[in-house]
Amino acid sequence: MDKSISRQIAEFAVNLKYEDLPENVVNEVKRFLYDSVGCAYGGYHTKDVNILRDIYNEMGGKPEATLFGFGDKIPAVNASLVNSLMIRSLDFNDIYWKEDPSHPSDLIPAALAAGELSGASMKEVITAIVLAYEFEQRLCEFAVPGVRERKWHHATLTQFVSPVVAGKLLGLTVDQMVNAIGISGSHNHTIGCPTAGKLTMMKNTVDPMAVQSGVFAALMAKKGYTGTEAVFEGKEGFMDCFFGWDVKENKVSPVQMKGRDALGEWKWNIGKLVDGLGENYKILECGMKAFPTEALTHTHITATLKAVTKNNIGYEQIDSVTVTTIARACDILFDPHKYRPESRETADHSLPYCIAAALVDHKITTQSFSDEKLKDPRIWEVIDRIKGEASIEFEKMFPEKQPSKVVVRTKEGKEFSEYLEYPKGDPREPMRVEDIENKFNALSSDLLSSERQKNIKSMIFNCEQMNVRQFMDRLIV
Repeated sequence: MDKSISRQIAEFAVNLKYEDLPENVVNEVKRFLYDSVGCAYGGYHTKDVNILRDIYNEMGGKPEATLFGFGDKIPAVNASLVNSLMIRSLDFNDIYWKEDPSHPSDLIPAALAAGELSGASMKEVITAIVLAYEFEQRLCEFAVPGVRERKWHHATLTQFVSPVVAGKLLGLTVDQMVNAIGISGSHNHTIGCPTAGKLTMMKNTVDPMAVQSGVFAALMAKKGYTGTEAVFEGKEGFMDCFFGWDVKENKVSPVQMKGRDALGEWKWNIGKLVDGLGENYKILECGMKAFPTEALTHTHITATLKAVTKNNIGYEQIDSVTVTTIARACDILFDPHKYRPESRETADHSLPYCIAAALVDHKITTQSFSDEKLKDPRIWEVIDRIKGEASIEFEKMFPEKQPSKVVVRTKEGKEFSEYLEYPKGDPREPMRVEDIENKFNALSSDLLSSERQKNIKSMIFNCEQMNVRQFMDRLIV
């Protein structure tokens, strides 16, 4: 290739202007911004958020950027971590899943923090958010199969995007942006264990940490720090280390070509990452979450709720529930730890728990994962009646579709079956503004009056008239 991958990304990022963005793309940014701010309010009281907030307030530092809701002014690098965790902490923010999954809104705080530091307008922030979604989602299609299938966490992708987002707001040149990508991409590869087995607070924190590192990398590059340009395709670069890459031949190395398994041949799709930039915008393909749970649970929760509510089935009537899903969902969501979750982080990644809560309450909300609900004896009465089955046919349909078949069998021997191919919030069945508003209001109800909720919604959907410092100040509780 004539130019490095990092340079192609940097050139597009530096040259993109707000005026280049179609109206529907700008509106979609506002929809995701509204959804993300609601998620941040939902994370206001969580233990993990408040631990980090306390640490940074004790550390002190220059008052460069604002924490959502709290109003604390702390260094921009630190604010990007806390704000990203606030959006992420309930696992209720957006989702894009192709070869790899991601939550592009994790990156929004990189734009806001760097924007406050540089005194940017919200038009500039909107442009940077478009870049966040563009490259985070493109990276989800770069590795075939995805890096998550090789036991790496998708925060490994975020490390390459966060310096681009922050760098856009800090006014980096193309060369500086290339350096920032090389700096961040050299040290933020995240192993998969935060989302495997028994989950901890790190499940929601690894992506925000990759966001924070990218903001710091952009600041380093602005000061003249250099980073590896060929961080993707160079010798012992990302592509070489993960799947193997013959630098001279510009293809997967012959040695690695021998590595075949159930996931198929390893390869990199460079075109998915850099071809056609600016022709269409990936943010239009991203989904939102209707439930505060791991993305692969959503179709199954929806099908279960449909079966039990339509047929008025109480949990005490149920003999068994069989959930047919893709193999990776069985592996991630039905492993033994998921049948006895002891924390919110494990429970919202446990399909047996989510299904049990849906059977008991006929709904799933943030309260489904409270300490009180985790002790609900009705859930433990029914959870072992829930079984998962992997389907090769369903695996072939994924990720274009997220199929689910749920069969509820009652103690009387009756069976009720539901089949769905994608959940509410998928671009094929998008969340309406009214749906996002209901979600926002539910997440912020203990912090904001109904009048403030309306005012913040109006502000977000007209935010291009503001600068980012004004925007953040108006989100303070």
